[in-house]
Amino acid sequence: MTTLAGNILTPKGFVHGRIEFAADGSGAGRIVRIDGQARATAGVRDDAAPIIVPGFIDVHVHGGGGHDIMEGGDAAVQVARLHAGHGTTSMLATTMTAPRSDLELAFNALAPLCGAKANPSAGGTARILGVHLEGPFINPGKLGAQPDFARPMNADELNALNDIAPIRLITLAPEINRNMDAIEALVAAGFRIQIGHSLGSYEDGVNALARGAGGFTHLFNAMTGLHHRTPGMVGAALAHAEYAEVIPDMMHVHVGALRVALRAIPRLFCVTDSTAASGMPDGEYRLGRHTVIKCLGGVRLADGTLAGSTLTMDQALRNLVNELGLDLIDASRRVSTYAADYLGVTDRGRLVAGAMADIVVLDRDLKLSAVFAEGRPVDIGGAAS
Repeated sequence: MTTLAGNILTPKGFVHGRIEFAADGSGAGRIVRIDGQARATAGVRDDAAPIIVPGFIDVHVHGGGGHDIMEGGDAAVQVARLHAGHGTTSMLATTMTAPRSDLELAFNALAPLCGAKANPSAGGTARILGVHLEGPFINPGKLGAQPDFARPMNADELNALNDIAPIRLITLAPEINRNMDAIEALVAAGFRIQIGHSLGSYEDGVNALARGAGGFTHLFNAMTGLHHRTPGMVGAALAHAEYAEVIPDMMHVHVGALRVALRAIPRLFCVTDSTAASGMPDGEYRLGRHTVIKCLGGVRLADGTLAGSTLTMDQALRNLVNELGLDLIDASRRVSTYAADYLGVTDRGRLVAGAMADIVVLDRDLKLSAVFAEGRPVDIGGAAS
């Protein structure tokens, strides 16, 4: 058993006390108990006690540490290790729009890493909960940084990929032929559907939500924007969505637009949309079939198009608190709990007895002091600095 003491964020608020948990293999890496006295959020950052929050959950991860999910091989393990070192204890490996053969290469590498029997946390990496299929069922007119291999929904292709490794989340453009009609059946089959890389109208967005789509992929980016006479996909999200992803790197979305989304969408949650350039020096990296360039903190195609990010979830948390002024409880939910709820995962994203011991320990400046993935310590290396 391992015991940590400090200010612990529970679903009911902070308590000052102790959290006890088992390592994987001697209690399935779960929290055994939390004891302590309730304390107000105000002042939590003013004393010397560690701040203990749920491990971060990122449903949109393309790469990190110089590796891209689409490479296959051991790339996903290296990606998961890099992000675990920044507090992400669970993630969805996110693929790019690509030919089917490229997708199969990535899926075959991901297959042994996904699911309850896989044990990546033993190696100090984030748990890969499954795959986020970002395309290929998107609009070729709104690719963003996606390679030009978009195509309409193909159930045979989707099912064949899902047979290799579990798809938890699908980004699609509902206005594309067959995509809208497929949403209800996909939801009934257990897939979570997000709207993204879309030239669809406000009405298309509302219709897709009514058919069961659950959210929006990197809100504001690669979708029709808001105008007061043509509200677009952004308008549909702001008016009707319960959940949506957003990239809070202070580059993809203006701070004013972030504030709008925070007021409009109750369970807006953070993703990194991270690339192989995350955690790496400036230079050229792979993003699917694209070469991207990291420079001045951003990642772009040669034509200047933003192409994912170098964001990590610990920095996302700090941005929410320090740049947007969110209190720590609200910010923590947006980097962990809401994503867990969105995926229907009940034993992650919260610190309660019986939940997975996915735990992040922070200092008063919200820098990492320690990370535990399913009860096992993670090497945070330079992430703490």
